[in-house]
Amino acid sequence: MTVRHLDQLLQPTSVAVIGASDRPASVGATVWRNLRAGRFAGPVMAVNPRLRRLDGEPVVSSVAALPQVPDLAVICTPPATVPKLIAELGRRGTRAVIVMTAGLDPATRQAMLDAARPHLLRVLGPNCLGLLSPHLGLNASFSHAHALPGDVAFVSQSGALVTAVLDWARARRIGFSHMVSLGEHADVDFGDLLDHLGSDPRTRSILLYIESIESPRKFMSAARAAARNKPVIVVKAGRGTRGAAAAASHTGALAGSDLVFDAAIRRAGMLRVDTLQELFMAAQTLARFRGDGPCPDAGLTIMTNGGGAGVMAADAAELAGIPLRDMTPALRERLDAVLPATWSRANPIDIIGDAPAERYTATLEALFDDRETGAVLFAHAPTAIVRSDDIARACAPLVRQHAGRVLACWLGDAAVADARHVFEDAGVADYATPEEAVRAFGMLRTYRANQAQLRQVPTASEHAPPDTAAARAALAAARAAGHEMLDEVQAKAVLAAYGIPTVPTRAVPADPDSAVEAADLLGYPVALKILSPDISHKSDAGGVALRLADAAAVRDAAVAMLQRLHAALPGARLEGFSVQPMAQRPMAVELIVGASVDRLFGPVILFGQGGTAVEVLADRAIGLPPLNRVLAGELIARTRVARLLAGYRDHPPARQEAIADVLTAVSQMLADLPELAELDINPLWADHEGVLALDARIRLARPGERGSGAGAFAIAPYPAELTTTLDWHGQPLRMRPIRPEDEPQHRAFITALDPEDVRLRFFQSRRELPASEMARLTQIDYEREMAFIAERPSADGGWDTLGVARAVADPDNVEAEFAVIVRSDLKHQGLGRLLMDRLAAHQRQRGTQRLVGYVLRENGAMRQLCDDLGFEADAASEEPGVVRFVMPLSPPPTA
Repeated sequence: MTVRHLDQLLQPTSVAVIGASDRPASVGATVWRNLRAGRFAGPVMAVNPRLRRLDGEPVVSSVAALPQVPDLAVICTPPATVPKLIAELGRRGTRAVIVMTAGLDPATRQAMLDAARPHLLRVLGPNCLGLLSPHLGLNASFSHAHALPGDVAFVSQSGALVTAVLDWARARRIGFSHMVSLGEHADVDFGDLLDHLGSDPRTRSILLYIESIESPRKFMSAARAAARNKPVIVVKAGRGTRGAAAAASHTGALAGSDLVFDAAIRRAGMLRVDTLQELFMAAQTLARFRGDGPCPDAGLTIMTNGGGAGVMAADAAELAGIPLRDMTPALRERLDAVLPATWSRANPIDIIGDAPAERYTATLEALFDDRETGAVLFAHAPTAIVRSDDIARACAPLVRQHAGRVLACWLGDAAVADARHVFEDAGVADYATPEEAVRAFGMLRTYRANQAQLRQVPTASEHAPPDTAAARAALAAARAAGHEMLDEVQAKAVLAAYGIPTVPTRAVPADPDSAVEAADLLGYPVALKILSPDISHKSDAGGVALRLADAAAVRDAAVAMLQRLHAALPGARLEGFSVQPMAQRPMAVELIVGASVDRLFGPVILFGQGGTAVEVLADRAIGLPPLNRVLAGELIARTRVARLLAGYRDHPPARQEAIADVLTAVSQMLADLPELAELDINPLWADHEGVLALDARIRLARPGERGSGAGAFAIAPYPAELTTTLDWHGQPLRMRPIRPEDEPQHRAFITALDPEDVRLRFFQSRRELPASEMARLTQIDYEREMAFIAERPSADGGWDTLGVARAVADPDNVEAEFAVIVRSDLKHQGLGRLLMDRLAAHQRQRGTQRLVGYVLRENGAMRQLCDDLGFEADAASEEPGVVRFVMPLSPPPTA
């Protein structure tokens, strides 16, 4: 991932058009015309060997003849010329190029990238429409119109959609900070632009049209970082699923690629919508409700002058699962005083169709004064009694003060056009229909829920550390026998190694007497199942018999099963039976927990209602590992079976923590066992006592097939291997990466610090860090951040944090900004140096070129530590009262 030279791409000071043309309707002519017709203040230069002047401007014959080095070059020449032009521009010093040319074959495309690489030159395209940066008056595209300046960035793989959105947005007075067509995104891609736009001060929200992603971990890191700063809204083309006919597990059949993409969007804190109209609706809503809006979980209050509009909004809210707020007695009493006796006295609040402007303002004042009201949907239908624009002007001062709490719906067209503009000028989000307004509010709820995941603090799992050696031994035994599928006993051994409770199971030869002998030892009633590497779904093949009460029943079932399988599947290898006691859990709910490997996002986890009809019910949710208890709980909550797990009638609630621990155990399994390709635990029983895995199915990756493992995760998992223990002043000291579960421990550490130490670390006095910032300190992206904590055992059997050193690298991994703090009573004992040495070694191993830090001049202890560690003060640093320290770690990469 890199943002290097994207400033020159999106904010150039000069532009050259290679292939500028006088041929009507050509790309070169259109780009030249668009650049000159805009308000771009810098020089625009033309290159064409057959022209001397173009539209009165001089034209040069080659890149070498350009009068100055352009920040940005736009190439509109045939495919074969592109690599050579890229090399010439790189030698001249240009660092950003848009390649509009289509039709580059793979060899030419690679030659283009090879020519750019020595100069670190960035390439947008090929086969793209170009880009527009309206604040600069820059239209480096062959679009049919210019964009209005605004604060929305739109990035699209489709150039045609850029022009369609541009046309649509102009008609609605929607402006953009940037519009970018990625084309084939050979170099600059979604991850790069998310990193750049996430910190772009002109961009308040980012809209993406995505067809494909090639670098999922890069995309997820950039998306998670950008979504913490501003709304990121996605339209994804292609909702088709993979063919699942040959899947060896239910999970493989159920985990379609579009569901996985949904899981990735949710995990990153972004919002996915289905249409371009919803894309801009969501952008408007999130921009208005971003900061000061009410919590959408508080529900919605509908205010209308027409009962029909209120009913339509209420119906839409019920269908979307959006609660309407109950009115407080105090609010109802106040509204009784200002509304006619015939008003609805409930939510929706119908103020009656003959309402004058004063009735609107009095109602709004009452609602805004009542903070429990939350968000207000203002729905108005035009009447002949009072002009809609008069009502809007009367209400404008009020709604301007509370724009973050209001969604407006002026029903109609010409009769309410002026009123709609008055509210828009007051900063209020406006929608064409009540249903659209409710749908927008639903998007806000979804977005806030996705964002909340980034801040929730998980509790630690109750499982002990896994016995990875035992799990790997079971996989190795299956591999040594030439089996792709583990037998049931081996699969349950893997589950047991990760702390997942299973039913005791014995494997015996395919002989009825052996089955009876095992059943006698285990105790009746028992379940009998076939063991065959060629039979995945045993029930479908008649390979399962349940509730066998005695030896005769076991013998008869075994004989019948063998006969049935020999007749139906004569080629299947029968290696024996598995025998297990019948578990008695009458209150249990049947669940499925599974895992498979998506072709793009790598390992994914599935949860849902289990049993033999699991694929028919299709009640499932997909999540990306790594999981913790919070993320696992959210995965559970997205299924219909969650309502059964909450308890009903005489069924007490199931132990949700136990289910979450199974999901986190599977997540860890996927990180530890790269051979794993598919897993099913079905059924997994869950009740008030806990969980029990009755059956399990594990498939190993075939040769050349993508498996699991930490390196295959789209989100970097916890790097437990970086944990070290050493002796410090005669006491054991553990240094390890921070994790989300550390929030309570880390809060206690920060709270116990001396206030002056907090001020020197955070550059301001704070009594307590807000929950959002604590989450940001403990829930880090290990792909580009690191925080090592030093801890020692505490008297209560836990751990005490003694210090922390952290570094956040830029997307290019050129610089990582560090910070370090130790417990106030442990200063000057060498702990800070230990932490910084560990941090520097890690960043050096990651290839970071230098560590940098900003230290208050008055912080003498920190300045001394930097001197001792070999940092140098940056004389060019201009921030008053602050010293910038720099330490080289590794040389920059060679070309």
